[in-house]
Amino acid sequence: MHVLFLCTGNSCRSQMAEGWARKFAPSNIQVQSAGIEAHGKNPRAIAVMADAGVDISKQESTKLTSAMLAWADVVVTVCGHADEHCPALPPTVHKIHWPLNDPAKAAGTEEEIMAVFRASRDDIRQRVQQLMSELAATA
Repeated sequence: MHVLFLCTGNSCRSQMAEGWARKFAPSNIQVQSAGIEAHGKNPRAIAVMADAGVDISKQESTKLTSAMLAWADVVVTVCGHADEHCPALPPTVHKIHWPLNDPAKAAGTEEEIMAVFRASRDDIRQRVQQLMSELAATA
C-alpha cells in the first residue's frame, strides 16, 4: 500500500503528515509527500515535529510528478488548493481530503505562531494515526 500526502508547496502540512505516517505506518504501508509546487521545508514545522520526537529534517520538499500518482494507492490532499489542483487520478486510487488550515499563514508573536504550528501538528497526528489504523485493517 502506497500513501501520498499532497499539499500546495510540500513545506508544512504534508511534511508533517509524512513524518507522522513514517512513525505510525505498519511495514506494509509506504508513504511520501509532494506539493503542487515545491516551496522548501518550513523550519517551524521541522521544529514542532522535533519537539514531538519526529525528525522530518531529512525529508525533501518535492513537486508532484506523474510517477508519484502512478505509485499511489491513496492520495490525501491536506489543503483546499491541492484538492482543487490535484490532477485526475486513476480510478484505482482512493482520494481523501483533509481541509487543514495552513499554519504558515499564522500571525502574531513567535509564541502565538508556534502554538498554531503545534495545534496543526497534533491535529495531523490524530488524522494520520486514524488513517494508518484504517488502512492496516484493510491491507
